[in-house]
Amino acid sequence: MLAILRIPFMKRNLKYTIPALILVAGAAFGFRYVQSANTEKESLVMRLVAEALQGVHYQPRAIDDSFSEDVFNAYLELLDGEKRFVYQSDFDRLAKHKLKLDDYFTSGDLSFFEESSSLWKQRRIEARRRYTRILAKPVDLTKARSLETEAEKRAYPKDSAAMDAFWADYLTSRVLDRLYDRAYEKKDSINPAFLPGHPDFAANESEARSKELEIHNEWFDGLDELDRTDDFSYYINAYAAAFDPHTQYFPPQQQEAFEIEMTGQLEGIGAQLQQDGEFVTIASIVTGSACWRQGELEVGDKLLKVAQGDAQPEDVVGMRVNKVVTKVRGKKGTEVRLTVRKKDGTEKVIPIVRDIVEMEATFARSAMLGNNIGYIRLPKFYVDFFDESNRDCSEDVRTELRALKAAGARGIIFDLRGNGGGSLPAAVGIAGHFIDKGPVVQVKTQGQRVRSYDDPTPGVEWDGPLVVLVDESTASASEIVAAALQDYGRAIIVGTTQTFGKGTVQNMMDFDRAAGPFYAKYQPLGAFKLTIQKYYRVNGGTTQLDGVRSDVVIPDAFQHVAYGERELDFALAADKIPAAAYKPVAENSKRAQAVAASQARVNTNREFTRINDYSNYLREQEKNTGLPLKWDDFVADRRASEEAIKRFDREGARTDTTVATMVTPGKPEKAEEDRRWLRAVRRDPSIVESMRLLTDLQ
Repeated sequence: MLAILRIPFMKRNLKYTIPALILVAGAAFGFRYVQSANTEKESLVMRLVAEALQGVHYQPRAIDDSFSEDVFNAYLELLDGEKRFVYQSDFDRLAKHKLKLDDYFTSGDLSFFEESSSLWKQRRIEARRRYTRILAKPVDLTKARSLETEAEKRAYPKDSAAMDAFWADYLTSRVLDRLYDRAYEKKDSINPAFLPGHPDFAANESEARSKELEIHNEWFDGLDELDRTDDFSYYINAYAAAFDPHTQYFPPQQQEAFEIEMTGQLEGIGAQLQQDGEFVTIASIVTGSACWRQGELEVGDKLLKVAQGDAQPEDVVGMRVNKVVTKVRGKKGTEVRLTVRKKDGTEKVIPIVRDIVEMEATFARSAMLGNNIGYIRLPKFYVDFFDESNRDCSEDVRTELRALKAAGARGIIFDLRGNGGGSLPAAVGIAGHFIDKGPVVQVKTQGQRVRSYDDPTPGVEWDGPLVVLVDESTASASEIVAAALQDYGRAIIVGTTQTFGKGTVQNMMDFDRAAGPFYAKYQPLGAFKLTIQKYYRVNGGTTQLDGVRSDVVIPDAFQHVAYGERELDFALAADKIPAAAYKPVAENSKRAQAVAASQARVNTNREFTRINDYSNYLREQEKNTGLPLKWDDFVADRRASEEAIKRFDREGARTDTTVATMVTPGKPEKAEEDRRWLRAVRRDPSIVESMRLLTDLQ
């Protein structure tokens, strides 16, 4: 029996927590306590986390030397993954504890935490002095050398001189970026004042260094605001991360610090931010928000500059996330222009008009395409467990199916691309619209029998030809639907090679309630989100890591970029259980031939060939991690990359390739938004290919 943890309280909210199979794309570890540091409290939290992991986690691992080594590596990655602060001698010194962290964990021993956090603070102070000294003099743009941008390929600097050399090269790359952007910011001309040799170059180079100094000062000011409680969050979450990527400790905190939202309460652009070293990145997009409707901002984009309308952009590299949020927030109707760096390394200015988040845009919507093919887009799974009068995505999909059937649809495209999941009951209900009866998904809890969730309603809403569109962001509950329809033989899956691959369920544990009144003097203790279940396909397989494999594979620009559950450290393994008792439908006699013909068309389609070529280009570019630091070499490298990317950019050249009309009337005030949505549908090559596939099945 656990010494501290009281488990029964967890059942209190299972009705709502278990169904919410929401994708968590990475963890943010920098949350802060409301109280001041308290070593007894920290020791208690360590023991609570240890006992929760051992007693409640779906797949507890042994707390041994192997675990200890994994925690050590995860912790060093969190502290200094870019190797900008820690020396090799520091690493060697801390590594003496590498095989002792398991013992510290179970006993609540904070000695390693004390030593590492003290060292971390000391190295931050040194780094501030270092960059201040380096930026006080002109950078050397004449020496042929390069900066290794991939930290995994670099060793920790062996001494102060080696660290100085690294920072000098790193800061040179930052100054080069600024000068290049100003010299080549206009497509039709070059500003010579920012080129070496021009009389004004020295002044502009000095200004670039001054800006870098300002940005780095803001970055380090933010680091200096971190206190012991922030450091403890990093430390304890290294232990949690060694179990699985979705398990995480949340210290007590203010509501707004739990999840930084650029929308504020109602108004904004509708994106969530997280700190990633010196950059602030887009962590998620709020479905239906202003930036979601604008369509160009993506998860993973790095924010470089923020401008208020036509005002001069302000550099935000190095700023803390809280400060960046204040610059992006604003009143409805005002414009913010974000300069971002995309995953392929290109930079783009994205204008977004702030707005109130329009939840209507998250709802299912449909259109009738050419050749009487129905199309339904479901951006997310939504259901309100507390108010039965609110909208439910399963009922909305039913309504759209009936409308399309009444309009004469001969096939249906069900689009789940980018759908990160949501309600399990809703997923089961939606799958039930396409099958008569039977299990939809199996759920396994540690130490318990496998439970099957069945279609609650006999009969089907649509028994005709069906395509489910997916991509690598199709996750969790969306994967449940796609997998069930594939296993029953009800749908052909079209999209990326596989979906995201998240087949686990998390629950939130309140440590105050778990520890009980005896430890009330230490409260609040925070909360712990941990993995408690896995779900499985009706055929006994799993979507964990494997995702759902497409029957017709369509190339994606980022198909070779590491993404998905399988790329996350310590993700739970894929396994199998016995199949449930289910009965697939009779296979369409035209299915095999139609799938083969569709794949052949995809393989020879010029649009898809271009996308595939671009993805291969990006894969090759990933190998080139050395950045030249001599001016002429730097310019040649950047220009070559920009020219190469231009070869693949045909987004603006797309034209309508089918017709699309609304079946269920939209709101008059949303007419322009509906028009843009239909335009995007008409020009989407994956939708057009799905139409052809459905036509072949008839």
